[in-house]
Amino acid sequence: MELVSPNSVRIVLFGEGMVEERADAAFAWGGDVVNTAVYLARQAARLGARPELMTAMGADPGSDAIVGAWAAQGVGVAHVLRDPARTAGSYRISLAPDGQRTFSYDRERSAARSFFEHAEADGTLEWAAGADILYLTGITLSIFGEAARARIAELARRVRERGGEVVFDANYRAPGWPSPAAAWRAIEALGPAISIAMPSSDDHAGLRGVRSPPAEIASAWLALGAREAVVKLGPDGAFIANADGARVAVAASIPERIIDTTAAGDSFNAAYIAARLIEGAPIEAAARRGAALAAEVIAWPGAIAPPHVGRLAGQPADEGAA
Repeated sequence: MELVSPNSVRIVLFGEGMVEERADAAFAWGGDVVNTAVYLARQAARLGARPELMTAMGADPGSDAIVGAWAAQGVGVAHVLRDPARTAGSYRISLAPDGQRTFSYDRERSAARSFFEHAEADGTLEWAAGADILYLTGITLSIFGEAARARIAELARRVRERGGEVVFDANYRAPGWPSPAAAWRAIEALGPAISIAMPSSDDHAGLRGVRSPPAEIASAWLALGAREAVVKLGPDGAFIANADGARVAVAASIPERIIDTTAAGDSFNAAYIAARLIEGAPIEAAARRGAALAAEVIAWPGAIAPPHVGRLAGQPADEGAA
């Protein structure tokens, strides 16, 4: 794994920005890729690295406010395309007494789904092909059709062939797919381009129809073509394996309180990427960083915790303010 200078690293996250309707009736924003981008911005700001979102949003005042909020969090928005005929999709969070969350979605007018229809899409994809780190998720795959997913796979292939890292979180949400088998076929098509896979054990069980031990889950993702597989196990921590034979189990960090588990996995991913791919940390240290941030995030309602959550020592006090 060849590291690049943090202040010149190109980090591209491709996905969907959404309006968040929280259990406490607060109105906010999020989306799996957006969540990771925000927490990655907080983790990497002290190094001068700036993640860039690639997506499409509406041109209405609400969409303007959301894109502005991303920029205020330290996320690059120069490659957010704008669609005057659409707006942001939304999701509603429902919480169980223990803080575990479920989501319901409304993507009827989601601008992100129109990304490949824009005249600027080809140029934006060409820019993204120069990424040092490209981040994708199963939710991103699910909002597009087969032809668009083929273009995403081609983008990922180009990034990996030129030595970049392609990080993929399965983030399986059944309502976005015709069947688990259809979702797995789409992931298999992307598989040879993935360098670091970051599935959760729950997502893998949903995709494959059987709950497997962490080592078997990791092996399945390595078999797809990944060099490194990070299996998130919720309160049981994480299990990491790589193609060189390393096998590491890391315990979860104990949270002070559990309010809302939204974005636990997204924030884990952000901290792992910052530590592993930008700072060059070993896999165990990177996983411990991920576990620590996830424990902080679930102590707050909604996807995006207050600006101090996830900032590392050495970052200016006003960095990441919304």
